[in-house]
Amino acid sequence: MGDQATPPAPELAEMAISDGPSLKHPFSDRAPVRSIVCRPDGGAGLAGQRVRAGGWVKTGREQGKGSFAFLEVNDGSCPANLQVIVDAGVADLSTLVQTGTCVLVEGLLKVPPEGAKQKIELRVDKVLHVGPTDPASYPIPKTKLSLEFLRDHIHLRARTNTISAVARIRNALAFATHSFFQEHGFLYVHTPIITTSDCEGAGEMFQATTLISEAEKLEKELILNPPPTEADLEAAKLTVGEKGNIVSQLKAAKATKEEIRASVADLKIAKENLSRVEERAKLKPGIPTKDGKIDYGQDFFSRQAFLTVSGQLQVETYACAVSSVYTFGPTFRAEHSHTSRHLAEFWMVEPEIAFADLQDDMNCAEAYVKYMCQWLLNKCFDDMELMAKLYDKGCIDRLRMVSSTPFERISYTEAVQLLEEAVRGGKEFEKNVEWGIDLASEHERYLTEDIFKKPVIVYNYPKGIKAFYMRLNDDSKTVAAMDILVPKVGELIGGSQREERYEVIQQRIAEMGLPIEPYEWYLDLRRYGTVKHCGFGLGFERMILFATGIDNIRDVIPFPRYPGRADL
Repeated sequence: MGDQATPPAPELAEMAISDGPSLKHPFSDRAPVRSIVCRPDGGAGLAGQRVRAGGWVKTGREQGKGSFAFLEVNDGSCPANLQVIVDAGVADLSTLVQTGTCVLVEGLLKVPPEGAKQKIELRVDKVLHVGPTDPASYPIPKTKLSLEFLRDHIHLRARTNTISAVARIRNALAFATHSFFQEHGFLYVHTPIITTSDCEGAGEMFQATTLISEAEKLEKELILNPPPTEADLEAAKLTVGEKGNIVSQLKAAKATKEEIRASVADLKIAKENLSRVEERAKLKPGIPTKDGKIDYGQDFFSRQAFLTVSGQLQVETYACAVSSVYTFGPTFRAEHSHTSRHLAEFWMVEPEIAFADLQDDMNCAEAYVKYMCQWLLNKCFDDMELMAKLYDKGCIDRLRMVSSTPFERISYTEAVQLLEEAVRGGKEFEKNVEWGIDLASEHERYLTEDIFKKPVIVYNYPKGIKAFYMRLNDDSKTVAAMDILVPKVGELIGGSQREERYEVIQQRIAEMGLPIEPYEWYLDLRRYGTVKHCGFGLGFERMILFATGIDNIRDVIPFPRYPGRADL
C-alpha cells in the first residue's frame, strides 16, 4: 500500500490549533471545556497551548473601563466554567458579556494571577462566532431560578447548572445500566411501545387509535362532498338496469361483437358507479360503532391498542428463548396524578432471567443498584458535588452507603409487624397499617430511613395487591414478589418470580377479572417449554431522584409529561 493521503488543509489547521489530540473534540472544531478544566491540575498543565473553545456565557463583565471582559463560558460537558478574557480590540464586549450569548473563541491558555480560584484561563485573540442574546427578553438570567419556574421554559432549562448536571447524571446512569447488564451476559431487547396487553391490569393506559382523526377527516369530507341521497342511489340502480337491458337486447338481436362489447363496458362502468354510491351512502359521521359499542375492527390495528405501561410481558418471550434479557425504554400511564412522584411518560429498566427464582432476582437487583451508585461516584462526582451543594448535602454519603452496604431482607409480614410495633410506640401514619395493605410511601420510607437506615428488600407480598403473573407461594396467600425500598424515595424496584405453571396463571388471570384472549400468547410460554424465571422493573427517574436528592420527578426527565402539560 502507498502512503496515507495527506489530510486536507482545514484538518491540518485544526491539528495546529488544538496543539494536542487529547484536547480537541473528535467531531467538532473546539476543545470541550471538560478537557481543559477537569484535569487533576485544573488545566494548569495546559498553559501555553493554543485552543479553540465554545459555549454559552454564564456570566460576563467588562473591566478596566471597558478595555477587556471576563466571561464564564460553559458548554455542558461539565459543571465547571472556563474563564475567558477578551480585549476590546478583539470584539464588541457589550454583546459578549450578556448571559446566554453563544461564543466560539480561539486563543492561548494561561495561568491566571496568583490568588485566582481558576487554575487556567483562555486569553482570546480571535472571536469566531457570536450568537447574541437580548438580555431584556432572555428568560434564563443569571439570578437564581426555581425548578418550578424552569418547567415553564423547558426548551431553555438545560442551560442551567442544575438541569445540565441532571442530564449528565441521567446519561451516566443509562450508560451504567447497559454496562451492568452487558457485563453480566444479558441481551438488550427492544419491546414495543404500542401494545394490546395491560401488564398491570389497572386500566390506566393511553389509547392508541386513529378512529378519532379518521372520524374528523370523514366529517370534513362529507361537508365538502355530501353523501348521496336516496334519489341518487335509485338513479344509479336505474342506470345499471337500463344498461343491462341494452346488453340483453343486443345479444337477442345478434348484434356485432363490437356493439355488445361496448355495451358491456358501459354496464361495467354503471355497476362500478353504483358500488361507489352505495359505499358512500353507508358513510356516517362520528366514530364507527357495532352493537352499540365502538367498532375497533375499523381501527388501525383492527383491535384496541395502547401505549405500554411495561415491556415486561413482551421481554419474557425472549427470556424464555435466550435466557437473560433486559429492556430499557419509555412507558406510559394515564393516571391523573399531580404528585411530585408521578409522570405520564417515564422510563423503565426491566430485566428477565430464565432458570432463576426470587432469591436470584433479589441478588441481581441489589447488585444493579449498587453498581449504579458506584458508577456515579466514579464517573460523575463533580455533578454529585453540585447536587450536594444545591439540593441534598447527604446525597454523596447515601450513594457510598448503598454501594457498600448489604441490603436488609424481610418478608412483607415482618415489615407489617415492624410498622404495627411503631404505631404502638406512638408513630402516626396517614394510612392505617394492617396485613393485606399495599405499603404506602410513608411506610416504605419509615422502614428504610428510620428502622434500618439502609436499603430494604421486602418480599412475599399478599397476592391480592400484586399482578397476575407473580408466582403463587405454597401458602396460597402470598406471591413471590419483592420490592427494594431506599431512603428518600421509598420503592425503587418492584419484581417477582413469574408464575410458570399453566393452570395456576390461567386461574390468576380469571381471578383478576381479565379477559383470557389478549394473553393467549403469554399462556403459550407456559404451554410450550415452560421455565422458572424472574425479573424486576426499576423506575429510571426514581433512581435519579434517589441519587440527586431533587424532590420533584418532573425535574429529572428532559421533557416531563403530566396532566395538563406536554410541552414540545
